Amino acid sequence: MAFEPVLMKHVNVPNSTALTVYKSDGGYEGAAKALKMKPDEVVDLVKQANLRGRGGAGFPAGIKWGFLPPDREVTYLCVNADESEPPTFCNRITIETDPHMLLEGILIAGYATKTTIAYIYMRGEFTEQFHILQKAIDEACAAGYFGKNILGSGYDLECYIHRGAGAYVCGEETGLIESLEGKRGWPRIKPPFPAVEGAFHKPTVVNNVETLACLPHILTRGVEWFTSLGTETSAGPKMYCVSGPVNRPGCYEAPLGISCRELIYGEDFGQGMRDGKKVKVVLPGGLSMGALRGDMFPKNPNPDQPDPKQDYDELDCILDFDDVRRYDLLGLGTAAAVVVPEDVDIREVLVNITRFYALESCGQCTQCREGTMWMYQIAQRLRAGAGRVCDLNLLVEISQNLGMMPGLSICGLSDGGGWPVRNLVQKFRKEFEQRIAEQGADAAARRIKEINPAAYESPIRGYQAAEVHP
Repeated sequence: MAFEPVLMKHVNVPNSTALTVYKSDGGYEGAAKALKMKPDEVVDLVKQANLRGRGGAGFPAGIKWGFLPPDREVTYLCVNADESEPPTFCNRITIETDPHMLLEGILIAGYATKTTIAYIYMRGEFTEQFHILQKAIDEACAAGYFGKNILGSGYDLECYIHRGAGAYVCGEETGLIESLEGKRGWPRIKPPFPAVEGAFHKPTVVNNVETLACLPHILTRGVEWFTSLGTETSAGPKMYCVSGPVNRPGCYEAPLGISCRELIYGEDFGQGMRDGKKVKVVLPGGLSMGALRGDMFPKNPNPDQPDPKQDYDELDCILDFDDVRRYDLLGLGTAAAVVVPEDVDIREVLVNITRFYALESCGQCTQCREGTMWMYQIAQRLRAGAGRVCDLNLLVEISQNLGMMPGLSICGLSDGGGWPVRNLVQKFRKEFEQRIAEQGADAAARRIKEINPAAYESPIRGYQAAEVHP
């Protein structure tokens, strides 16, 4: 049976941002249904649907709502519309083509969590999208979907937009809350978690735009419909992005669980590579989730010494919340695939990734502030033809000592910064070593001497020995 898009059904529909168009296609019927239920019943419905957060972590939304203290007096809902993961743009498309779907999701989530005020934290660069969404909020308020006694239910909810300053780290929920409160966007030490003490020291729910956009369809179409889509553990529709030299880059909707190969080569998606080029590497969840090797790599390059990790083609990776981990990815992330063709130097990919995280680190944690910049400097040296074999080991070591997973940082930015670096070095080590061999044995020493002769001659630094004998 053909898949019927729901999250992107109004793309290319004339005047799709208007309330009249949205209501003519069943808009706000899900919210009306939710308001006739008890809040806890809505929470249970979302749990039954197994709606997992679309912002990257994939944590079940209903369970997240259940962490709120039962005796709370005030609850805030923060909507993460920051969308800073490169090159992700599905939230932007939702806002600029179907803003009322997001607003209806906010109303449903607000009612389920007994929220009184909802804040949409929007990326500062979303200028046009801000005006579209603000107009939609004004329309919804005038029609009685926000404000006092919504649809005669006795429930009150206000909704406001807060524009951020374009910081990647504000996509982390506590960094978002700090920025929302008018402070520097530094993530908070946890616990306490936002569900207990979030915005303005009150219990707070933080949900992604796409997560909330799924709620109206769960209410109107039912749990069985939602769970019939996707895989056993990853249910529902998903918006996938694909960028790079594919024939049809863009954002596409599909049930969770399509393969990376289908996203790139499928007739309904990327439609293959331009000029018949092969895929060298794909970063299928944005940059932070890690890398997959492309078609140019054989399944088993050495039959005499089989490697279990190379007994399958990595482009067959299923893009859901669980299968990706079999391929040494951190998770599904934002499901925004970055495709790199075979003729791109892998060192350039490494530089682009390390530069982004070095510049976006907030600097609060020493290992992230210093480690991400250190990896960037090493990547630059490799690209400049002055790398050493030991630099590859050093990159892996640094990446393993960053982030929340080893318990060394407040937020997960450095996990996201280190994981793709480790992936690239481990999966493309032969190419890195080949590039180092091509540059000559004394290239690193000559490069250091050109840049800083005093440092090269210093007996304390020992550059001569380290560079000439890696």
